[in-house]
This record gives sequence, C-alpha cells and structure tokens, in this order.
Amino acid sequence: MAQHHDDADARRAAARETLAQGRAVLGIELGSTRIKAVLVGEDHVPLASGGHAWENQYVDRTWTYPLDAVWHGLRAAVADLLADTERRYGVRPTSVAALGVSAMMHGYLAFDADDELLVPFRTWRNTSTGAAAAELTELLGYNIPLRWSVAHLHQAVLDAEPHVPDVRFVTTLAGYVHWRLTGRKVIGVGDASGMFPVDPVTRDYDADLLARFDAHTAGRLPVARLVDLLPEVLVAGQEAGRLTDEGAALLDPTGTLRAGAPLCPPEGDAGTGMVATASVAPRTANISVGTSIFAMVVLEKPLARVHHEIDLVTTPAGDLVAMVHCNNGASELGEWAGVFGRFATALGSDAGADEVFGVLLREALEGDADGGGLLAYNYLSGEPITGLDEGRPLIVRTPDSRLTLGNFVRTQVYAAFGTLSLGLRILDAEGVEVDTMFAHGGLFRTAGVAQRLLAAAVDTPVAVGRTAGEGGAWGIAVLAAYVASGATDDLGTYLSTRVFADAEIDVVEPDAADVAGYATWLERYADGLAVERAATEAL
Repeated sequence: MAQHHDDADARRAAARETLAQGRAVLGIELGSTRIKAVLVGEDHVPLASGGHAWENQYVDRTWTYPLDAVWHGLRAAVADLLADTERRYGVRPTSVAALGVSAMMHGYLAFDADDELLVPFRTWRNTSTGAAAAELTELLGYNIPLRWSVAHLHQAVLDAEPHVPDVRFVTTLAGYVHWRLTGRKVIGVGDASGMFPVDPVTRDYDADLLARFDAHTAGRLPVARLVDLLPEVLVAGQEAGRLTDEGAALLDPTGTLRAGAPLCPPEGDAGTGMVATASVAPRTANISVGTSIFAMVVLEKPLARVHHEIDLVTTPAGDLVAMVHCNNGASELGEWAGVFGRFATALGSDAGADEVFGVLLREALEGDADGGGLLAYNYLSGEPITGLDEGRPLIVRTPDSRLTLGNFVRTQVYAAFGTLSLGLRILDAEGVEVDTMFAHGGLFRTAGVAQRLLAAAVDTPVAVGRTAGEGGAWGIAVLAAYVASGATDDLGTYLSTRVFADAEIDVVEPDAADVAGYATWLERYADGLAVERAATEAL
C-alpha cells in the first residue's frame, strides 16, 4: 500500500512539473452538445480536463450556434480546465507546449471582406441543401452530402441569397476558432475534405473538380475561383500558426494563459476520432456505436464508382477514408434494457442499469447464431442508406421462430449493426480490405459480447481498448503533440510507436459459426425491410 501511495505521489509531482514548465499540450473540441478541453502530458496521458455544455438552436428554420456562445463556451471550458489543474496539482499553467482545436465537421460560416459573419452559422445538421448536393454530385462525379460546406454555399447561390455577392471567406467551426486564435485562415485536410473533395495525392482540394465547379458557377460567385474563398489546407504534423495575444485573451480573459504556443491544423471530429482509435493507416478502420453508428475505413485506393451511401473524407494526414454513416445505433437496445430493468425492479431486484444491460448482453451469447428466426429494426428515425425518411422500431417473427431471451437480445444487437452491414457491403463489392476494426462506444463496456457479435457482422477482427477513450479533445491534443514533438515519422507510425505502443487492447477474431449465422440473419433483415417500409406508411 505504501508503494502505491509513493508511486501516485511521484506521478502527481511529475505532472505538476510538466504543467508548471509549460510542457503539457492542450486539446479543445467543440462537439454538438459539449465543449471539452484536456491537457495531456509528454506521454500523451490526460492530466486534467474541463468542459461546458451547450446546445444548438433552431432559428428561422436553421440549426445554428451563435458565435457569442462559441466563445462563452470556450472560455468556460478552459476556466474549468485551469481550475481542475489547480485542484489536482496546486498549479495553474501559464503556457503550453502546443494546442489544437477540433469541432463538428461541415456546415457553413461565411464572412465578408471586413471579416464580419454574413449569415448565422449553418451546422452539419441542416438538410436544406438537397438541390445543391444533387447537382454537385452529378457535376463532379463525386458524392457531395447535404452537410458539406460546398453544398451550403451552392444552395445559397441557387437560392440567390442576398449575402452571396459579399462572401469572401468560408470555413468550418474548427477553422473559424483557429483563425481567431492565430490569425491564420487554414484548415486540416480531414476537415477540409468535408468542405470540398480532396485529392489524396496532393492532399489538397481536388484541382480538376475545382476547375469544373468554377466553370459551372462562373459569374454567380463574387470570385472567379472557389479556392479563393476556402481556407488553406494543411496536413498533420505541420505547424498551423501560433497563439496570438488576442487569441490567448479569447480563451482565458484572466490573462493566465500566455501567447506563443504553436497550433496543429484545426480538424473535424471524424479525424480526431480516427486519431483517438489509432485508425489512420490504410486497411485500418473504426466503428463508433452510440445514438448513431458509423464506420470509417481508410482506403488503399479510390473507389471505382460514386455511391450515395458512402461519404469520402480523409484522415488528418490526407489518406482517403470511406465513411458509412447510419442514423440509428444502440438507442432501441437501450430502450429494451430499460424495460427489463423495470421488470427486475418489480421482482424486488436492486440491480442498476449497467448490471441489467450487462446481463442482457451476456444472455445474447446463449442465443442461436442466426437469432432463431427473429428480426428487429431499430429505426427510431429515418435511415438514408435503406431509403427510409422515417423509422418505426419493430420486432418481427414467424410462427416457427424460437423466441428466447438469448435470441431476442442477440437480434437487438444484430439490429444495431444491420444497416451498417448493408453499407459495408458496398465497400466489400469494391474490394476494400480491412485488417482490424477498432470499436468504441458504450455498447462495448460489457466485455466481449458486442465485440464478438460485431466481429461476426463485419467478418473482421475487432479491437476494443480496455480503458475508455478520452474522445476528440484528446485526439486533437495528440495531433498538437505530434507538431510539438517535431517527429519525422508519418502519423500512423507516430501513433503506433509513441501513443499506443503500451495501450491495452483486446482483439476478438470472428467466430465461423457466428459469421454464418449473422449472414443468414442479414439476408432475412434485407428482405424484411418491406415490412419496415409498410409500417412507416401505415403508422
């Protein structure tokens, strides 16, 4: 016991020295519901964190965040972080070795020649760009999703919005915050790839597609070249400016935080998620399971065809990534866990929600590999991949199916993966190969169960970290540390040798019986979508 205390005291003293001498690295991420700031040490281990909750607003039929809320939230998160360092270590750091900013991708922040915002920030959540996205996808031969910045800009052109002639700069939320902190209008290549298509060879906006866009929009934009409205593209490892006095005051009005620290290129949340799971090299991938579920697969070569179900973005190093995004993830499974939890309470049990959830997941392993003939649809909302504008959660079975608790729960877990599997089939048909999937999300807190079933669903080894990840704020802190280190290794090597070399990872290989059972279930699932469609029309 004494040795344990001695070790803890030594670690605390080392952390205090790191913070006091300005050797820690600061990462900030502006997520959809929370702004988080984290300080990490030279070993990339988090030392302290702070946060601030915020919510988007629906104003004049537009999902937005006021820019005042951006800066209020950033100051609150940084103040919370500095208070946390003082509480833990008795020191308030006055400088950092480097910092980075990440935020939700896509959207539209348009400024005039005087750097004044022209229209309220339009976030990724807005779906008013259908005409522009369809027109640009056809024009460019490249899938342009509704949420991309160029779709927002072109929709403003199509709608002849009065602000368009005054536009002189368009950026993302991360790009905007970085600009105000450093004075530089730059963006990380991963975030840039959600503004306009990026060429993975040049790691910059695709020149041919830019020329095609410019010819198509000639005379309708205030500049001849779209690239003159966009931020400069940088890749991971490049210094992207330094914190100015004005920028330091924006983050910390108390004056504790001094200017001068280098910044890494600002990135989007998809890029920081890839970094946080060490999934940046070709043939690596990560799957995030929460309210939604999505897979990010780093490609070895471009896809042969345009697929409306597949978004093409890049890693923070500029390598091409195929993204399969599904609106519906584990929420319906969580609803059923609540029902069984209430049943347990009615029987006099004092089991908590996590215990109930764990028992149910473990019971899934007792079910038949094909779910015993049961089907489940977890569609609480519409699902673009299967062409449904609305959702109806369903349980479907035939008279000869085997309704057991194990089959029921296994089928609910399968349902969380079903639509994702249909999207991944497209990548399989393109010959895309993956060595390991890294999975993260609350579904994997119960060791081994969802991980084993996901391995069956993707027929690929699935890795899960034994400790919860620190999220995007930690991911951008790692990218900032990459800049501060001056490392000449590529990003994938840096992550594998310096960040994750000693990480505790559990890898589960796909079980042949589970793979065959899931394949049978998925065929029934695809055929049964007719029932789901009928339900959305009738109910």
